[in-house]
Amino acid sequence: MQTWIPIDLQAHSIFLRLLHAADFESLYAVASDPLIWVQHPNPDRWKRAVFSTYFEGALLSGRAYLIIHGQTGEVMGCTRYYDLDDSQRSIKIGYTFFGRKWWGGGHNPWVKALMLDHAFHYVDQVLFEVGEHNKRSITAMQRIGGVQISSRPIAYYGEAPKTNLIFLINKDRFYLSQLWFDFQNML
Repeated sequence: MQTWIPIDLQAHSIFLRLLHAADFESLYAVASDPLIWVQHPNPDRWKRAVFSTYFEGALLSGRAYLIIHGQTGEVMGCTRYYDLDDSQRSIKIGYTFFGRKWWGGGHNPWVKALMLDHAFHYVDQVLFEVGEHNKRSITAMQRIGGVQISSRPIAYYGEAPKTNLIFLINKDRFYLSQLWFDFQNML
């Protein structure tokens, strides 16, 4: 397997820039909305101290991205790759959130398609861990072709374990999916 190279990613009107410590305030301005976190396993993530733990974990991952609107430059949210497993040729995508302004506009599928395409240069499967009560994220996973393969307690960085549903998208399925077809047509 070739060495994973974390790089900035861009397609359509989405720019994923590797996260920097200086991004805290602009990202927290988006994350401080309590309604973003209502269905999330940690509904207090909108609080500054709790979000600081999330942000610290994102920086330590070395694979976290600030999601930026490519035309306006506005911060839309954050996402990351984590838990690269060379032996299983897999990685996880998650910790994703968007400001409510960006909900329902098709941005999440484009971010996931961009990240999946990059990931599949290095791995054969991508896993997603989704809080069992997070209906928005569960629906989003189903819409992009994720297949639920299990559930288990997950301890997010600096947080107590909570039950998550595990979804899988493999390389072959992705490149035959409607998501990939639509994504290519947007480029």
